[in-house]
Amino acid sequence: MKRSHLVAAFWAAFTLTSSLQAQPLVTIDTVTVGDVGNAADTTGYGAVGYEFNIGKYEVTIGQYTTFLNAVAATDTYSLYNPSMATNLNIAGITQAGSSGSFSYSALGSGNRPITYVSWFDGARFANWMNNGATNGASTETGAYTLDGAMSGIITVNSGATWSLPSEDQWYKAAYYKSGGTNAGYWDYPTQSDTAPGNIVGGATNQANYNNGVYSVTQSNTLDSTLNYLTDAGSFSGSAGAYDTFDQGGNVSEWNDAVIDSSRGVRGSAWYYLEDFLQSSSRGVNSPTNESSRVGFRVASVPEPSTYALVLMAVAGWLLWRRRKVNL
Repeated sequence: MKRSHLVAAFWAAFTLTSSLQAQPLVTIDTVTVGDVGNAADTTGYGAVGYEFNIGKYEVTIGQYTTFLNAVAATDTYSLYNPSMATNLNIAGITQAGSSGSFSYSALGSGNRPITYVSWFDGARFANWMNNGATNGASTETGAYTLDGAMSGIITVNSGATWSLPSEDQWYKAAYYKSGGTNAGYWDYPTQSDTAPGNIVGGATNQANYNNGVYSVTQSNTLDSTLNYLTDAGSFSGSAGAYDTFDQGGNVSEWNDAVIDSSRGVRGSAWYYLEDFLQSSSRGVNSPTNESSRVGFRVASVPEPSTYALVLMAVAGWLLWRRRKVNL
């Protein structure tokens, strides 16, 4: 076969394969975290020896609603918590129907972060993303081999494309100054060494947390009828050095750290005070806990695209063919 014909055949196969692949129901807007091999902070965290991507925003109510509708018609693994609807401070998502035909709808803005999710819920979302984020895609294998597990400590599989971020990944994306391997770290994930304000909008160094008053209401009184979450990117002037949002405030976030029989939590939330925003604040929680103040974001390590793999295969075949001819 002529080389041109071989390349054409590979290209045709690639095009056909791409057209047949189901499109994901959810896409994650990510940022790239480079500065490969950066030094750790004085806390001992933040060193990452490879490039990775991390969610620009926390996983949203809208994204999680789509996830539920794709995999939780029966909700075998309790991915839905009724408090997602009844706690008006974070609402949320409603569930309708009966087991086998459950359906889910977002309440209000779907761009606010999801809450009342356990570490296991986040891991199952990551598995679903690994498996194409399509209707019925598995939540039990992929990044984590869960196989029905609802408790215990389960670590990420080698080669996972999507996962909860490691503690070092999360810490680096939040606090590292970028621009080299010894750039140093900020104390707060808003590119600042001074505590943020909490005014929603485009001002710099702001976050959704309680600094004596709640961010959304600017009142020190908690109103059980009001929603205290903000849409992804609402603090538009307060991104981190790699352009992530809300790593300080809105909701605290699960990470993959294993701490005794618990999992790691980082970042502050709409309810918490300033000290939880600091790089020195390291949270832990039972992996089964579900709270109005905890959500998650996902991370990924880039893998070669299908196109790149096809080109590599073509190049390999041509090299083999050339060597064969020269024998």
